[in-house]
Amino acid sequence: MERVRDVSELPKAHLHLHFTGSMRPTTLLELADKYGVRLPEALTDALNRGESPKLRATDERGWFRFQRLYDAARSCLREPEDIQRLVREAAEEDLRDGSGWLEIQVDPTSYAPRLGGLIPALEVILDAVDSAMRETGLGIRVLVAANRMKHPLDARTLARLAVRYADRGVVGFGLSNDERRGMARDFDRAFAIAREGGLLSTPHGGELTGPASVRDCLDDLHAHRIGHGVRAAEDPRLLKRLADRGVTCEVCPASNVALGVYEKPEDIPLRTLFEAGVPMALGADDPLLFGSRLAAQYDIAREYHDFTDQELAELARQSVRASAAPEDMRAKLLSGIDDWLSGPGA
Repeated sequence: MERVRDVSELPKAHLHLHFTGSMRPTTLLELADKYGVRLPEALTDALNRGESPKLRATDERGWFRFQRLYDAARSCLREPEDIQRLVREAAEEDLRDGSGWLEIQVDPTSYAPRLGGLIPALEVILDAVDSAMRETGLGIRVLVAANRMKHPLDARTLARLAVRYADRGVVGFGLSNDERRGMARDFDRAFAIAREGGLLSTPHGGELTGPASVRDCLDDLHAHRIGHGVRAAEDPRLLKRLADRGVTCEVCPASNVALGVYEKPEDIPLRTLFEAGVPMALGADDPLLFGSRLAAQYDIAREYHDFTDQELAELARQSVRASAAPEDMRAKLLSGIDDWLSGPGA
């Protein structure tokens, strides 16, 4: 019987982590107390028990409830030092899980009212990233994400801003929030601006809605990576297209179950994607609300889908190859993956 290795020691890249959702539960509770914010009982009760809140987003009412909890948590981030703390702690958590590279996703519009405007908000975030890199040694970059629920013109403004700060650590442009709202093609100009500025196209698709949303991300937004993308497993031709193009799906297993996309971890089509040759980068999405961080996603692949250490190492390689990490960092991480695999099992 194969002796398994510790997945928290497996070098990897983390490509799907949302800003507020990366917060430690204890930090959220402390900030809420500091600012006198009354968080929803569904959130505080769960966090005080060391659990994640009960969620389900397969209908609009469920998504609204999820978004309400997320917005309540975000309202506790009010000062630059709160942003600094969040990014530093997210980096520390990632390092514990074996991450050597993190691309954290943020819509600066959400933080602008408390941080002096859109440009100051992004600069505060990028300053926090610079500080966290110096303090922890983790490589960190930023994905600026537009909101499907807002007007496409807002997305164009964000795309221009993202390009303007490409030399400060912004590497990609995304599209998040409820996939059932807003057509991908409505945001095509914003993504064209981002791509022309040298940024990766990383929209969400194929989680709350089916394969069509993944196709829309490919056809209309020319995606380099798909946030989630698991529902592509329902369309063999789409799987082949993703594999042939080398488009990476940022799969977030714990999120899929927490939001009700799949009933159980074993229902997630990790094997289908992997065996079709679709590159994957496992991600934690919103650990604050879903209750597990990066290494736990690899544990799900091992425990529920029988991924061997060799296959887990290949998942880690795929995450590194799909990242915006510079070549020397990629080489270091890939070498570390080989070392992990050649070392003794636990």
